[in-house]
Amino acid sequence: MRTLPQNITHYRTYLRMMQAIETYLHNNNFLKVDLPVMLPALIPESYLEVFETEYRYFDTRRSFYLAPSPELLLKRLLVDGVGNCYYLGKAFRNSEPESSKHRGEFTMLEMYKVGADYLQLADTVLEMLQALHVATRPKHTSSQMMRTYQGISFDLSKWEKLTVAEAFKRYAQISAEELFDEEQFIASVRKKGYQTVRTDSSGEHTYSYEDLWSQIYANEIEKNLGTAGHPTLLYDYPIQFASLAKPNADGTTAARFEMYIAGVELGNCYGELSDWKLQHHRLVKEQQKREASGKIAHVPDWGFIDVLKRGLPDCAGIAIGVERLGMIFADVASIADIRLIEID
Repeated sequence: MRTLPQNITHYRTYLRMMQAIETYLHNNNFLKVDLPVMLPALIPESYLEVFETEYRYFDTRRSFYLAPSPELLLKRLLVDGVGNCYYLGKAFRNSEPESSKHRGEFTMLEMYKVGADYLQLADTVLEMLQALHVATRPKHTSSQMMRTYQGISFDLSKWEKLTVAEAFKRYAQISAEELFDEEQFIASVRKKGYQTVRTDSSGEHTYSYEDLWSQIYANEIEKNLGTAGHPTLLYDYPIQFASLAKPNADGTTAARFEMYIAGVELGNCYGELSDWKLQHHRLVKEQQKREASGKIAHVPDWGFIDVLKRGLPDCAGIAIGVERLGMIFADVASIADIRLIEID
């Protein structure tokens, strides 16, 4: 472990940003909720791994898991009528590479707005970003919404709004018809030179639509987002990539957006799925994928479905990586630059 006193200036900016988040949410009637981070069961999510631990007292043994998000707890409170709410605290994700933009232990802001859809919540988030800009801007700058991150300038007065289909067409030359048809998409990816089959000691394996989609997204799409003068709101993801979001009327996309500044992904939003039957079906599929991939066999929180049966109010929710947001407002290249202690 290392102390990093040289980061104190950036850390102070990060703290001002954190304080501005809480001030904005308090002034807009969001209730701050303190939640446990060590849980006995989790929502099945196939794309992430978790940290497992154990409570011990003499002969008593009980498995617990560090929460990868506060979602299953906040939605319980939403069903109970808590109203607009947020959590600002630690979350944990295992088996992901440590990088300038990610640590296994990180700070998350997760907020829910009742009676709003995902694009209405986007308006709230943009207003919050503007408040953070005002709280953290250098003294010599004007009151305008212009900001610079690592040499890339952007204006926080509005979103650049792009559907996922528009982004794939613009940056990867893949049409909407190809994007939403798995066979056509795999054929298009093959033409672009990507491997669609891998061979190892156990034989030949075909990459899934989800695997190949993620490769194209990471290699050809993400780096361009939030680089055209405004933060990018990328919305309407294929339904396969939004297991907890409402399906849109087109039947192929879901009410989900992600937000980007200068190629940095900052937040992930859903118009929250309230249909408990559809949610149960999706979570069963997610659990099957977890088991097939050999991930930690955590206890599934099927009680979450019982909660949804009581009626989740219409709402939208977003999870935001707070250290990444701190990078943007402190204008540093790594989350390590806003920390005072780093674990090697």
